[in-house]
Parts: sequence; structure tokens; C-alpha cells
Amino acid sequence: MIPERFLLLSAAGLLFLATALSLECTKYNVKTCEECIRSGPGCAWCKKRNFTKVGEPDSIRCDTKEQLQQRGCEEDIVFPESYANHYPLPPPNMKKQIYPDEVHLRLRQDQPAVFNVTFRRGEDYPIDLYYLMDLSYSMANDLDNVKKLGGDLLKALNKITRLARIGFGAFVDKTVLPFVNTHPEKLQNPCPIKETRCQPPFAFRHVLSLTNNAMRFEQEVGTQYISGNLDAPEGGLDAMMQAAVCGAKIGWSNATRLLVYATDDGFHFAGDGKLGAILTPFDGKCHLEENMYKKSNEYDYPSVGQLVQKLEENNIQPIFAVTSKVADTYRKLSEMIPKSAVGELQEDSNNVIQLIQDAYNKLSEMIPKSAVGELQEDSSNVIQLIQDAYNFMSAQRPPQRCNPGFTGKNCDCETGGKSSRELEKTCRKDNASVICSGLGDCVCGQCACHTSDDPKKQIYGTFCECDNVNCELHDGRVCGGEERGRCDCGKCKCNPGFEGSACHCRSTTDGCVNLKGNVCSGRGRCECNTCRCQHGYQLPFCQECPGCSSPCAKYSSCVECRAFSSGPLEKNCSTACSNIKQENTLPPGSKACREKDSQNCWISYKMFQEDGEEQYLVEVNPEKECPEPPNIAAIVGGIIAGVALIGLLLLIIWRFVTELIDRREYRRFETEKARAKWNDADNPLFKSATTTVVNPRFNSQ
Repeated sequence: MIPERFLLLSAAGLLFLATALSLECTKYNVKTCEECIRSGPGCAWCKKRNFTKVGEPDSIRCDTKEQLQQRGCEEDIVFPESYANHYPLPPPNMKKQIYPDEVHLRLRQDQPAVFNVTFRRGEDYPIDLYYLMDLSYSMANDLDNVKKLGGDLLKALNKITRLARIGFGAFVDKTVLPFVNTHPEKLQNPCPIKETRCQPPFAFRHVLSLTNNAMRFEQEVGTQYISGNLDAPEGGLDAMMQAAVCGAKIGWSNATRLLVYATDDGFHFAGDGKLGAILTPFDGKCHLEENMYKKSNEYDYPSVGQLVQKLEENNIQPIFAVTSKVADTYRKLSEMIPKSAVGELQEDSNNVIQLIQDAYNKLSEMIPKSAVGELQEDSSNVIQLIQDAYNFMSAQRPPQRCNPGFTGKNCDCETGGKSSRELEKTCRKDNASVICSGLGDCVCGQCACHTSDDPKKQIYGTFCECDNVNCELHDGRVCGGEERGRCDCGKCKCNPGFEGSACHCRSTTDGCVNLKGNVCSGRGRCECNTCRCQHGYQLPFCQECPGCSSPCAKYSSCVECRAFSSGPLEKNCSTACSNIKQENTLPPGSKACREKDSQNCWISYKMFQEDGEEQYLVEVNPEKECPEPPNIAAIVGGIIAGVALIGLLLLIIWRFVTELIDRREYRRFETEKARAKWNDADNPLFKSATTTVVNPRFNSQ
């Protein structure tokens, strides 16, 4: 039995929670508490009376919690937070696979909630292990040891579960240059030493389908011989892909699927095929013919992304058993493949069993983070946490040579004018699924389900999607055993007197009845004699809801129409407010409320929640607190006086500015006048009547 494991959400989630709580509050003209809380994850609402001053809007009540506390609102703050019911640690003898099996969450937008989940794998859950081995020449010693480990390997798996099966496949590489020597002699014996018994090279050979017969494993593997190729990387991705997509031929069942990949070298991937003139990308389909991958020289190697996708689709967990020289390479590959592990293989593979056990234990402890989705009750996808997997890949149907209008294996099905593809479509649960869930054949457009090897297991359903064994276990038995219930298509149908997801509880409500005699106060359901509360209400009887929004603002209009016959709900008050009843006196513990009505008056009242959802009793104070009407005469007089005063001020300012301008112009005139010289110059317009001529040679002496 694998020990219990506790899974804690990553520290990044807690960091995100802290970041969300510290966000600023962006508000846009909010008027009520409900509008405020919806504004953002950092918004809080102050419901303290007299918090707002005269003339201030109600929107100032909405801010971050820290800001409201700094402004004097310390205790009366509404700040709902994401909430998850916390359960104590499970008892040591816990029989459930998942604890808790149900978690009630109350989530605020953009604000996460954190909770713990305990997982334990069910007893005797089946395991399919397919051993995929590199048969290149360097693995000769390893093959000798693998030929002897059939019984030991099955015994090791039986220590984990009694329902274990093993299979075997081998690979080398594509049989073209430069991967393999194509000389005819080397194609027959590719080993460097001619005396060594070698088989011709091949891409992938499926040797043994999954079986619980250890002797047959040793017999089939014993017939295998080593082979060889030229370059160091091998064609392992080709082999892994075929082992994943050829589910019907490999024999995968609804079990934990392990693919052990043993090699001492690296691998080719998409694009390497161009070296051998192989240009067609791999199509992601099964191409096994006579248990050989015969189209390896037509399709390029698959990409790592393609391989990851197909492994996830088919719920296959690879274990890379590799030597130390390439361990780092495969560790990097493992980081890209969810639910994979790497172990170092000794040079002769004598530690392969211990390596597989260690890798399986490591894989069992891994549960990838998810997210979003429902956890199914089938224990196979508990390990994968919500990963949907197909059980089998559809096999290639041989072509029919039936007359027109007929189809089927024996041409006994009338088509009714439909093609074979149209008939097969009716056998698919959805366009992406395989025919009849891989557990049946499509006969005349209807699924004929296969008969299980287990006589107790029945496969049924429109698409063969159901069985009667894959349900939750209790005390190691499906649905607690026949005396408690039965398994029906993944869910337990409990017998009278039992209940629970695994029929693990007896039906009783003694521990769910409150003092009034109501089960879970009408706000939850009773399971296993314990209330499962709704909408964030708390145990034990779903009476308290600390994270719920205040009903005061939500039902203020109903209180107004009930008590004062006014407001927006006045005309249909009895219908819209049927859950609100007015009383003269309320029990202790009632909630005090103070809200504004449609006339902008404050009304005070108390509210008490009765059993049931949204049922309230109210006690209303008949006196309202309304603001005094405005003084019209004072307002009009003040406006007229203000207008006259403004006009007078404008007139004075105009007169003052005009006087300044006049004075400046006068001073400039006086300055210009002082500068003028009226008598110092001749008149340029005057001409004398006489002309004086001077002889330049005349000497006055």
C-alpha cells in the first residue's frame, strides 16, 4: 500500500493571494456595498454610521481596507474573502482515496482560496507495464539479463498490486542510410563481429502483448537477439509513439499504464529524417503491420511535442531506464513529459527491477497542478488529476467487399443509404473519441461491447463507456461491497440505509438538526450525519455566514415598501419582497441596519435571518431622518446680491484700468512736448527776396 501524501498548493498561489489582497481599489461612482465589492478584489465598504459628512457621497465608504482604517472605520468594515472549508487531518486508518471528498468554496472574483487534499491510491489497482528495449549492439549484455527477469519483474509488481501485466517491445532505428548500413550483407547481420548472432535491423517490433503470464514473457523475450545500427542516437521516439497509439495491439487496459524505455544512448527526433531523405512529417497514427512498424522509412521521426500529446491522451507514464552517460539528456526530456521519471540503469541492467519500483513510487507521488476542471470518481484519473484518457485506440478495420446497401463483418447490416463512415459516427461519443470508447465494435451503427476477461466486470452503455467496477473504494471494496451499494458507470448507487460517494456512511440526520428541528437550517444537505453547507455558511448547522454580504443594502427597498409603502418596489412589494416579513420584536442577535431610502432619508431597522435561504424578519424604526428643505428666499436673495456685487466689482476694475491708461498717455505727451525746439531752426518753406554772391577770389584785405 502506498503511504498517504499531502498536496499543498504552490507558494506561487499564496503569493498571488497576497498580491490580490493588496490591490488598489478602483471605484467608479459606487453607491452601495454590493457595487463596491464588485469593483475589485481590494475594495472594502465601511458601514459605520456617521462615517460620511454632510454633502459627501456614499462612494467614499468604498476604499481599500487599510485606507478605511486610517480614516477611522476600524470594525464596521465589509470585506468578504475567498473561503474554503478546512478539514482536520484524516485519521491514520483512513479508507478513502481522496480526503476531503468534497470541499465547499466561496470565492471572490480574482481572489483565490487555498486548501489541502490528501490522496491515497486504492488497493490492488491494476498496472500495465510495457518494457520497450533498445536492441542496438551496445545493449547485448542488457538483453541477456532482461531475458531472465520475467518472473522477478512480475513478482515485484505483485508487491504493489495483484492485478499486474507485462509486455515487451524492441527498437533499433530506421533502415536507411545514414542510420543503418544498407549493404545487403550488413542488412542481414549488422553486428561488427560476424560470429555474433544478430537479427536484421528494424524500427520497432511489438513482441508480446500485455499478459500476466511471466513464463510467456521469458519465452518470447528469449527468442530475441541483438541487432545494430551506425549512428549513436536510436529510433526510440518512433517506438514509443507506436506503443502509445496502437493501444488495441499492445493490449492497454483501464489501468495504470507504465512504459519502461531502456537504452544506453540518445534519440532521433523530428527533422532528423531529412538526413535519410525522409521528408513526410509523422501523422500520429498506428502503423503496425504484423507487429512491425513498416512505414518508418516513409514518415519522419515524431517531435517531442507529438509524443507528449499522445502519451497524455492515452494516459501512459514513461519510465526512462538509461545509463549514466545519457541520464541528463533524458532528464531534460522528462521535464517536458508530465508524469514521467528517469532512473540510471547499470551497465548490464541488473538493477532494472529496483529502478522500476523506485520510479513507480516517484510517479505515484506526482500529481500535476490543475486547474480548472472536475475530479472524476474513477480512481484511474485520480492519479492523473482530471486528465481524460482513452482506454484503447481504434483498430484498423479490414475493407469489406459487401454488395451496395450492406456492410458489416459478414455483410449482414443494412446501411439504409448511409456510408460506413456515417454509421461509425453514431458509435462515437463525440467527434474526438474512439469508436465505442475502444471497448466495443460498431455493428450497424450501434456499439456491441466487448466481454471483459474479468467475469465480475461488465462493460455497457450506449458507447461502451460504462462498467461496474471502476468506482470509489471503501474498505478496499468497490462502493463498500454489495451490502452497501453497487457501481454503475463510475458512480456508486447506494442501497437503502447508506449514502456517500462510496456508500461509506449510514443514512441518518441526527447530527444535522438545529434547535428548531430543521436539517442544516435549510441551507445545506446532510451527508454522513454532517451538514454540507451552501453559500459559505459554517458548520455545524449552516447558521452563520461570516463571508456573506450584508443584507441591509440588498433589501433596503423591500424594507421601505413594507414599512412606509414607498420606494421603487411599492407597486409589487408583496411579490418582490415575499421573503421579508415585518415584526415588532426580533430575537437576540439581529443585525442593525441604517440605509437611505428613495427620498434620501435615513431609515433604521433590524434584520434576523430565519431557517432557509434568504428568509428575513425585520423590525423597522417608524421615524425617518430626512434633511431639512432648502430656504428658497435666502438662496434667491443671495444670488441677486452676488450678481450685483460682481457687477460693481467689474465696473470699479474697468474705471481703475482706464485711469491708468489715461495717465500713462498724458505723461508720454508731456515728455514729447519738452523735447520739441520750436524757435531754433529756420523755416524750410521761407525763401529770401535777395541773393548774395561771394567772389571766391576776393580778398577782403
